[in-house]
Amino acid sequence: MRRALETLVLLGVLVAVVALTPGLGEARRLLGDASPAWLAIGVLLEALSCWSYVLAFRPVFCARMSWRSASEISWAELAMGSIVPASGAGGLALGAWILSRSGMPASQIARRSVAFFILKSGVNFVAVVVIGLLFAVGILGPSQPLWRTLLPALLALAVIVAVVAIGAHDGPAPADDGSERLSRWWNATHRAIVGGVREAGRLLRARDILLLVGVFGYWAFDNFVLWATYRAIGAAPPISVILIGYLIGQLGGALPIPGGVGGIDLGLVGTLIVFGAPAQPTVAAVLAYRLILFWLPLLGGVPAFWSLRRWLNHPARPDLCIPAAAPAAAAGAEDSS
Repeated sequence: MRRALETLVLLGVLVAVVALTPGLGEARRLLGDASPAWLAIGVLLEALSCWSYVLAFRPVFCARMSWRSASEISWAELAMGSIVPASGAGGLALGAWILSRSGMPASQIARRSVAFFILKSGVNFVAVVVIGLLFAVGILGPSQPLWRTLLPALLALAVIVAVVAIGAHDGPAPADDGSERLSRWWNATHRAIVGGVREAGRLLRARDILLLVGVFGYWAFDNFVLWATYRAIGAAPPISVILIGYLIGQLGGALPIPGGVGGIDLGLVGTLIVFGAPAQPTVAAVLAYRLILFWLPLLGGVPAFWSLRRWLNHPARPDLCIPAAAPAAAAGAEDSS
């Protein structure tokens, strides 16, 4: 609750800055004249992005989970991600707590959370490589210096190679019970990372259509929310500029700032302007985008979380209730679910 209030205050400050800062009169006028129809399209696109998250969540964590439970956990994670973005880590932490309360083994949760994070983030990194290279060779425009296009592409490629290399190594053996707490924690973390990378590779090789559509749709529809908010305020920068600006600017969301306020906003605005988007329309479009990005997952996720709280460990929802008398069975199902 405290974190949510902090986020609301920061969003209020951001709105006040746009409303009161001298020199942003054009941005204020554009927001005031924004097209309700295009804003509604932006809301619809964000809803499609959120439901794509649901599609990807279920194949990663448990294919036998009911769609109701997968939807509720996913929406609760998305709501937490609105409050503490940190590249989605805040939402995954909440999901891990819910899954652990329902009886899923901690090692399975850790491994598959890492896999899910890699799959979601991997779309961004692959897109940076592809779009950055297309810019660099002149297929996409407008023309940009190589440090804005080729350099980000090469850095993203280096990250992808590094992640793949992690999965190529064997993880450490389980730590002894007598080891120090810090040593056991590092051992479990190391095992989760290596196992998560391998799990992500296994899931990709399985070519599960719901997973592939989900991770791509989660990224693509969110991109097009920004495109819709530009349209809402009457601006139309090239879609290539929106894509590359979105990909690089979203790095501000990795900062653990409540709601991502300031990190995402400044990153998006600055990057889009650097790549040639008009300044005042960009401020207005990004603010409209951020309000949609914050409120829609939160409004959908809060009731989902309360429903989960009610039904956790309730016999009427067996996929959220693993009997305490059968921990061995739960552990044995770790690699089959």
